[in-house]
Amino acid sequence: MHAATDPHSQAGERAEEPVLVIGAGPAGLTAAYELARRSVPVLVVEADDLVGGLARTVEYRGFRFDIGGHRFFTKVPSVAELWHQLLGPDLLSRPRLSRIYYQGRFFAYPLKPLDTLGNLGLLESLRILVSYLWRKLFPIRPEVSFEEWVSNRFGRRLYETFFRAYTEKVWGISCRELSAQWAAQRIRGLSVRTALLNMFPGVAPGRGSALKTLTERFDYPRLGPGMMWEALAEACRALGGKLQLESRVTRIFHEGGRVEAVEVVKDGRQVRLSASRVISTMPLRDLVQALSPPPPSEVRAAAARLRYRDFLVVALIVENPEIFPDNWIYIHDDSVRVGRIQNFKNWSPDLVPDPQQSCLGLEYFCFEDDDLWSLPDGVLVELARREVAAIGLVDPALVRDGRVVRMPKAYPMYDAGSLEALEVLQGYLEGFENLQPVGRNGMHKYNNMDHSMLAAQLAVRNIFGERHDLWSVNSDSEYLEESR
Repeated sequence: MHAATDPHSQAGERAEEPVLVIGAGPAGLTAAYELARRSVPVLVVEADDLVGGLARTVEYRGFRFDIGGHRFFTKVPSVAELWHQLLGPDLLSRPRLSRIYYQGRFFAYPLKPLDTLGNLGLLESLRILVSYLWRKLFPIRPEVSFEEWVSNRFGRRLYETFFRAYTEKVWGISCRELSAQWAAQRIRGLSVRTALLNMFPGVAPGRGSALKTLTERFDYPRLGPGMMWEALAEACRALGGKLQLESRVTRIFHEGGRVEAVEVVKDGRQVRLSASRVISTMPLRDLVQALSPPPPSEVRAAAARLRYRDFLVVALIVENPEIFPDNWIYIHDDSVRVGRIQNFKNWSPDLVPDPQQSCLGLEYFCFEDDDLWSLPDGVLVELARREVAAIGLVDPALVRDGRVVRMPKAYPMYDAGSLEALEVLQGYLEGFENLQPVGRNGMHKYNNMDHSMLAAQLAVRNIFGERHDLWSVNSDSEYLEESR
């Protein structure tokens, strides 16, 4: 993006117009805070009635639960410093424990040799080894899909065991349709060798121990991730920044490569807001479709090509103080529709008000137009109750209550054609001198929370004359949650 050396270097009549930030999730709030602490007028407009986006915390009858489970870990010093500055002792260090449920058995994750061998059996383990060796001798070329990328590195049989079912639940399409580029972004750095090194800690002295993705501890706000974003919003306000909730962006007016104003709907009224610059975290497809005048037809077609995976969580309140020890369990089993189960009490005890109860979050990945999304809340709660019982985790009679939360556009999809579409959109948006997209949906990049915040920090630095390519900010291969 082009950047001016002075945020008020335009004509005098624009000097007092704020930088407008679209979206009050982690990236948007970070951008607003960085601007406010530099004494730049900033206005955040957010379509929802609370901050945090996908990383919010929902409260229901004193129970707090996360929309997906957000671990706080990073190798970005500026982000880590901000987290600890905002929450101090309320940013807890938590132990990580997770397992995989597959064909009626629970596998330790990261994999442990005796546990894995015992669950799979000697014969199946040998089949997996033979499948791995075969694919190393005869790799698939060209390597286009997620299925091919994983099979080339782990063998077809291990792909079927620990990758296919969960991945297809998450994305709602065959792994043959999912881009190999997504696998390269989310699983790079992991191989059979690195998996084995994590199964046998210490076998490679000097290597720096296990991959950071398999770290045994992570940080987590005492009252859930929403606590972080509420603190960041308050810090922004204290510095003079303004936040306007329940304000949905409908049009973005531009002329001569500059955004001039943004139209929002607030309380049923259309309001036009002038802006010196815009930092956008709204879904990239929606951003392009909101531009007025409309972009060229090929740009609009590229935007329409982008797809998103939607998400809903069913939080179950259970009359049991200790259900299972994990933070979360991956469900690699086609017999149930749930994809992952969070045990929120094991993230932070303060998320559950009654020590004799627990709160589980059953995560379902779906599209807004499919049957699961449109089911009534009561039906979804009953489905979650049946499935958690079928897996063998909870006596359904102990489920006392439930709450459903739907989250549209939770995950940007990397299906066939999406990368080409992104190239078209990136090239077009580079033509705007005062518009910078950041964040997961803002850039249609399935990155981690800290990288979204880093991109926001760099976007602000661009306004002050630095030249950072925000599109190159990506997830670090050393500490990704591989394929998760």
